[in-house]
Amino acid sequence: MSETLLPRAAATPIVIVGHVDHGKSTLIGRLLHDTDSLPEGRVAQIIESSRKRGLQVEWSFLLDSLQIERDQGVTVDSTRIPFHLGTRQFVIVDAPGHRQFLRNMITGAADAEAAVLVIDAAEGAQEQTRRHAMLLRLIGIRHVIVLMNKVDLLDYDAERIAACERATGALLDKLGITAALFVPASAREGDNIAARSERMAWYTGPTLTEALDAVPAPSSRADLPLRLPVQDVYRFDNRRYVVGRIERGRVRVGDPLVIGSHGTVARVAAIESWHTAPQISAVAGQSVALVLEPDVIPDRGDLLHPPGDAPVRAARIRTRLFWLRQEPLRVGESLRLRLSTAEHAVTVVSIDSVVKLDDLTEHPSDHVPPEGFAEITLAASEAILFDPFLPGTTDGRGVLVDRHQRIVGGAPLIGPAQIAEGARAIHPTGSTLSPWDRAQARGHRGAVFWLTGLSGSGKSTLARGAETALFAEGIDVAVLDGDTLRAGLCADLGFSDADRRENIRRAASVARIMAETGQVVIVALISPLAADRAMAREIVGEGFEDVFVDTSLDQCEARDPKGLYAAARAGRITGFTGIDAPYEPPANPDLRLATGAEATGETIARLVRHITGAVVLADAARRRS
Repeated sequence: MSETLLPRAAATPIVIVGHVDHGKSTLIGRLLHDTDSLPEGRVAQIIESSRKRGLQVEWSFLLDSLQIERDQGVTVDSTRIPFHLGTRQFVIVDAPGHRQFLRNMITGAADAEAAVLVIDAAEGAQEQTRRHAMLLRLIGIRHVIVLMNKVDLLDYDAERIAACERATGALLDKLGITAALFVPASAREGDNIAARSERMAWYTGPTLTEALDAVPAPSSRADLPLRLPVQDVYRFDNRRYVVGRIERGRVRVGDPLVIGSHGTVARVAAIESWHTAPQISAVAGQSVALVLEPDVIPDRGDLLHPPGDAPVRAARIRTRLFWLRQEPLRVGESLRLRLSTAEHAVTVVSIDSVVKLDDLTEHPSDHVPPEGFAEITLAASEAILFDPFLPGTTDGRGVLVDRHQRIVGGAPLIGPAQIAEGARAIHPTGSTLSPWDRAQARGHRGAVFWLTGLSGSGKSTLARGAETALFAEGIDVAVLDGDTLRAGLCADLGFSDADRRENIRRAASVARIMAETGQVVIVALISPLAADRAMAREIVGEGFEDVFVDTSLDQCEARDPKGLYAAARAGRITGFTGIDAPYEPPANPDLRLATGAEATGETIARLVRHITGAVVLADAARRRS
């Protein structure tokens, strides 16, 4: 049945979600067949396709219109299918179940009024079941029907089916989702889809079609205060036209409107249209071209609204997040927030909580993992106009994109974020260049190699030698050594335990910033305590390696290039590492350099080989060889 026969605007959108292979495509094919919603001849095509493959009637072939889907056996994109029950019209959204296609579900299910969560009653809830349930919560689906599919594999056993219902109900309860109904069914056999199953006389509830028919109709967006995001501004014949789609509310000629970004009030002089008579009014869902008086010029993304009913204006925003990128999201990263036709540069200023998927509990974290759910706070350099996320509307439906305009996260906006009393309004900003972009450009990753060892062990000598050799190989490298830092950045620090720890903290923080820009950083610090080195590793994060310059105290004291050991033995220096202060060697360093066992040049070469092996990309390594 063509989509033109069932206008999408008048239909109730229903999204169907579930773990891969739990039967979504089969369910939709059966549903369309059993309600006589298929075009003439389509059933014969399905029967013939199934026969050629030696199968029974395979209803999922209805949706597998892309060859890649048949080859892989999974649905790869969101498919919208017109569907009807009596006189009521629906649009079924078949959302992907395989984890690599979750990105498509965010957009596919965004406007759904209700959801059917398909669960294999024999297998129960799986990882993607939890992810999809989280997404239903994220995008605000209020009406959820759980279809416990494949009950024929349980021989229609009431007790085993009830156990699946209890487990699924408990899962949804953790997410604050109350299922409207649990329907035991077999999509392949047609049990409780459009007709009541004779094999489950114990079930007295509605069939799936009866449950769908009971889904509340979409609420009218026309009754809400006007929101008109500006798509563009055109000029023809000395008249300026402000063009956009009315997201909610209505507008009439003569209405005053506020230009959101600067607060100017203008009057609607005309609502123009081409090839038809001029309009007097327009409502939600319509695209319009307004002529304003005075002739103000909004920007693309500007939000037009009534003078007495403004949206929220905030520069710090609380956001729910589903993170799609395969690298973690960390505080300080800069992205772009796409909100209707507007785009805003934003920075992640805090990760407030992350959902642990195995038990759906929330906990603090310093990053959001790939395909992770979290609540975060975003900050912009200027105020953003928005309406907090409201299920059933387009309000607050933000999306995060990277500098290549790739969607990296679904981000409904919850509301403004308040700065806690006494807190500092610090907005760390991160580059829109990803570590991978920089690595591809340079041929190597950024990383920190932390050289630890006694005074006089040769740390700075090895670091500077490696720096020269690496630079000659085209690697962007820098050295941070203790004396250099104490001559500048750490000149205000002494040698107390607290000051030494602060010296290491500063060095690690600077090294992390440099590594994030794609540089290889070699840090040469005594850093005698294991706890302080652990702190440095935590600050730097991924890409930190500790290198133990293993030189005995006797060797170091024999060298004594700065005369420090002699001064310590004479009592002129106190708290000197190795004499009257401890040194804790790394238990399991990433690299151990025993400087007394080989010539200095050979040790430098070993360090250089270790670093290049860790940071140089495979393609670049082949070119070097």
